[in-house]
Amino acid sequence: MLAVLGFLVGEKVEGSSFLFDASIKGPAITHLTQVPEGFWAILLITIGAAEQFRAEKGWVDPSEVPVDQPGLLKSDYVPGDIGFDPLGLKPEDPEEFMIMQTKELQNG
Repeated sequence: MLAVLGFLVGEKVEGSSFLFDASIKGPAITHLTQVPEGFWAILLITIGAAEQFRAEKGWVDPSEVPVDQPGLLKSDYVPGDIGFDPLGLKPEDPEEFMIMQTKELQNG
């Protein structure tokens, strides 16, 4: 939903953006093709690194998994909990954590 706002507002701030030296111009529908190629490489590497970290944290190494159980999760892994909580918002009590996790899943 926020992308719609960016799409509609993007043409109004043309030339005044700090991103990409304000070199992206024209109709919003063409902005994606004007982004420098180096940005996409950095974005791809960043997303790949985050996904690799998540996979190593949550899944058993494929060489150690029985053939009949592909994609086996580690026993101590809770989906969505990769240990990143810089603001300390994760409840210590397991009951409260489950309530918060359910609220997150239900957007609310």
